[in-house]
Amino acid sequence: MVDFTFPLFSLKGKMKILHLSWMAFLISFIVWFNHAPLLLLIQQDIGLSEQEINIILLLNVALTIPARLVTGLAVDRFGARICYSILLAICSVPCFMFALAESFEQLAWARFLLGFIGAGFVVGIRIIGDWFPARQLGTAEGIYAGWGNFGSALAAIILPGLALYFGGDNGWRYAVGITGVMSLLFSLIYYFNVTDLPKNKDMPGHGSSAIMEVASIRDLFLYIAAIIPLYAAMSLITWKLSQPEMPLLSSSWVVMINLLIWGMFFYHGWKMVDLNAERLSQPVAEVHHYKFRQVVVLSLAYLMTFGSKLAIVSMLPIFFYNTFSDTQQVTLVEAGMLASSFVFLNLIARPAGGWLSDLFGRRLSIYIFVIGLAVSFLLMAQINAQWPIALAIIVTLICSIFMQAAEGAIFAVVPLVKRSMTGHVAGIVGAYGNAGTILFLTILTFVANTTFFMILALGCLVLLGALRYLEEPKSVITRIMPDGSMSVIELD
Repeated sequence: MVDFTFPLFSLKGKMKILHLSWMAFLISFIVWFNHAPLLLLIQQDIGLSEQEINIILLLNVALTIPARLVTGLAVDRFGARICYSILLAICSVPCFMFALAESFEQLAWARFLLGFIGAGFVVGIRIIGDWFPARQLGTAEGIYAGWGNFGSALAAIILPGLALYFGGDNGWRYAVGITGVMSLLFSLIYYFNVTDLPKNKDMPGHGSSAIMEVASIRDLFLYIAAIIPLYAAMSLITWKLSQPEMPLLSSSWVVMINLLIWGMFFYHGWKMVDLNAERLSQPVAEVHHYKFRQVVVLSLAYLMTFGSKLAIVSMLPIFFYNTFSDTQQVTLVEAGMLASSFVFLNLIARPAGGWLSDLFGRRLSIYIFVIGLAVSFLLMAQINAQWPIALAIIVTLICSIFMQAAEGAIFAVVPLVKRSMTGHVAGIVGAYGNAGTILFLTILTFVANTTFFMILALGCLVLLGALRYLEEPKSVITRIMPDGSMSVIELD
């Protein structure tokens, strides 16, 4: 049954947890993308080439895939309060390093390390899943992710003004440094004001294992197969950083890094088998049953939605400029302002997607949003210089609405797959989103924009086929009691 009572403006109990968590995620996103609106100033001050700028942009997402996997394991073991506080505090250090950098090499290392703060998303998914009942989970997770993701847009709004206020060649340094101070201070606020679980509530405890437990041999093989694309994405970004247009890594470094990546994969796979083999040698209790294919389908859905979003955000300003600069005299600044509307809708669209999934069903909602997204991509592929700008913006906004609503609906399901392992599940699904970003940004370097949007539309159609295997999460289970009677137990 859908609960329409959602006291959004309350600052007590679970609402306090929600507000502090989206604020933590907002700050983590501000820190993660604090370089983007200041790149021109940084380029002029340090003397960076266009190739070096592209390398820094790619390094910003390079560490996020393993970071989300590791953080997902950590939050299930140690709890969200400690994990979010430590993450915000530690990541303030590379933020200060970036602000103090005097060379490309120093900027690159700091940016690479700052990719770890993108894992903060996983922490909030776990704690909100523990505090909110299933009937409100889509709304709560949508607000958390939607309002937190606004951090990238907020950084674009406030940081150039801060840099201008401080002025001079060091204005950008003060602006970036302030975001590091925000991260450090909020780590203390979060630690002293958040508890992992509601008092007197019987909830699954935090897991002690660094590997997910599965319920069947088939799921074990599926689990191993599911992590291959994540390691492949790290290999892809390593290859990309060795290409002539981004010559950061030599061939010997590429070989060594790939040996490390795939050595980690085989160790990871061995640990999966080692942990699960003994459990699966005997019948698994019904209470521990869940289908790992749920994780796989949600991961593919997030790869297609969040992954394409970050790729589109990266290319949209240039796309608008190249399309309309000659026919309608759109400047680079105006193109950037037009493209920013794509991100602003996250404030509304993602929470709305979660709320609608609470109202009409999670599986049906994802289906509808992905169909709308496929049609939107097909329309965006048709945009050309003869289109009115207003019509192009409307099509872009419709695409943004369906995309971000789908993200909200996806993470309305994630905490319901297996409550005691929400961090593990969110870590894998979130990592797939970053793998999608790397994949689609790489594709974009080989094809024209029209072809790129057509490929995204085709990907949505493939996803629709995969969604056939997604099951509607249960909010109650029925058990046979010792006396033969039936007992309905709420999973909330």
